[in-house]
Amino acid sequence: MRRLQIAVVGDNNPSAEAARWAEEIGRLLAQNDAVVVCGGLGGAMAAVARGAAAAGGITVGILPTYDAATANSSVTIAIPSGMGHGRNAIVVASGDAVIALPGSYGTLSEVALALKLGKAVIGMQAWGDVRGVQTAHAPTEAVTLALAAAHRLGS
Repeated sequence: MRRLQIAVVGDNNPSAEAARWAEEIGRLLAQNDAVVVCGGLGGAMAAVARGAAAAGGITVGILPTYDAATANSSVTIAIPSGMGHGRNAIVVASGDAVIALPGSYGTLSEVALALKLGKAVIGMQAWGDVRGVQTAHAPTEAVTLALAAAHRLGS
């Protein structure tokens, strides 16, 4: 049986609170046997990968560069895309559902692409003003909603 893949997106320079949320989300996803897909670099991406790795999970980093060495140290599988911001489409397409942490334009582009692809998007105290995004108020709620949506969508 294929493991669920949950894409987690967020800011490269998150607040301390958002970084804690990301790390907890990664840990909870790993504990639920889900693969974490992220952009593979720093900030929220490093925090979610760190949380998943600490719980023994698998993390996939879709990198904007052609250099696998640019991945953060918690990425299990680095995929160098060489696509810059274009890799955002691959990140969200790879997820059976998407958890979106607070962020800026890059994160907003991932939210929009995920919605365009028909993915369930769970905003972790963010993006609730974007039609189609379901808001979660705690990491446990975000993970529960994302896993339920991924199962419901037949993934």
